[in-house]
Amino acid sequence: MRLGGFAGGTDPGRRRRRNEDSYVIDPPLFAVADGIGGAQAGEVASKLAAGAVKEHGADVESLVQEANRRVHQRSLEDPNMSGMGTTLTVAAVADGTISIGHVGDSRAYLVRDGNLEQLTEDHSLVGELMRTGKLSAEEAGSHPQRSMITRALGTDPNVDVDIFSVEPRVGDLFLLCSDGLTSMVDDREILRLIGEKRGDLKDLVKALIKAANKGGGEDNITVVAFEIGEASEAVSELEDTAVAPAPSAEPEPDEEDTLTEADRVPTVDTAVVSVGEIAAAYEREQEQAPAPRRGRRFLMRALSFLIVIALLFGVAYVILWGLAA
Repeated sequence: MRLGGFAGGTDPGRRRRRNEDSYVIDPPLFAVADGIGGAQAGEVASKLAAGAVKEHGADVESLVQEANRRVHQRSLEDPNMSGMGTTLTVAAVADGTISIGHVGDSRAYLVRDGNLEQLTEDHSLVGELMRTGKLSAEEAGSHPQRSMITRALGTDPNVDVDIFSVEPRVGDLFLLCSDGLTSMVDDREILRLIGEKRGDLKDLVKALIKAANKGGGEDNITVVAFEIGEASEAVSELEDTAVAPAPSAEPEPDEEDTLTEADRVPTVDTAVVSVGEIAAAYEREQEQAPAPRRGRRFLMRALSFLIVIALLFGVAYVILWGLAA
C-alpha cells in the first residue's frame, strides 16, 4: 500500500477580488488553509500556515501548533494584520496511516466503496447548531451566519486541534477542500463528479472548482485530492509544490467574473509617473492628433472671434444712433 495519484487547485471564485486560500502538495503532506481577516491579512495568514506545513515535517500535531504560532506572532508584530487567522486541514501519509489535523471549517473527506464520508467536524456556528440538533442540514445551507467559524489558527497563542488517524485501504480517495467548495456544491454532487472524474484527479479538481463557480462562486475555492494505491503502483507525475494560490487558468465562458459594477476594482498600473511625463504625453497626443481635427478646431475658434467682433460693432452702432437722435 502506498500513495497513488494526487492533484490540487485553487480559484478566487466569482465574487472575491483576492484569493485568501493556500494549499500544500508536498508528499507525504497535503493541506488546505482558508485565511480570514481584512485587507491582505487572510492571504498572509494562510500562506504562513502553508509554509509551516512544508517546513515542519510530518508530525501533524507539532506542525499545526507551529502554524498557529507563526500566524499569531505576525498578528502581534504587524498592526495591519491584527486579528487575522486561518483554517487549516492537513493530512500526512506515513507508516500505513493517514494522520489528519484540523482547525476551522475546511474539510477532509474520504471516498470509499462509492460512499463519501466527511471526516472532519466544522468548527463553525452552524456546525455547532447542527451537532446539538438545533439546525437541520437544509437550514444550515442558507443560514445567514454559515461562514462564521468558532476556531481558527492565529487568533490565540494556543489552539485546540482535532487530531485523528484513518487506516487507509487500497482505492481510497481523500479530499481536502475549503468551504468555497462545500458551501456551493452539496455532497451528492461532489460524489457524482468524483464518480465521473475518478480516473484523472487533475480533471476531478477542475470539475469541482467549476461546479462551485457555477453554483455561485461566492468564496475562494480550493481542492486537494490524493488516493491510496497498490504498493507496486508508480506515483503519478509530481506537481509543483503549492504554498500559495496557483495562477488561475483563463475562465471558460460560463465561469466569467460576476462582480457587480459597484464591486468592480479597476486595474491600476503601479508605475510611478512624474508631472513632467504627464505633460510630455499630453503634448505628444496633441502633435499626433489628425490634421482635419486640428483644422476644425481652428475654424471654430475663428468663427467665434468674428461673431464677437460683429456683436461689438452692433452695440457701438446702437449707442451712436441713440446719441445722434
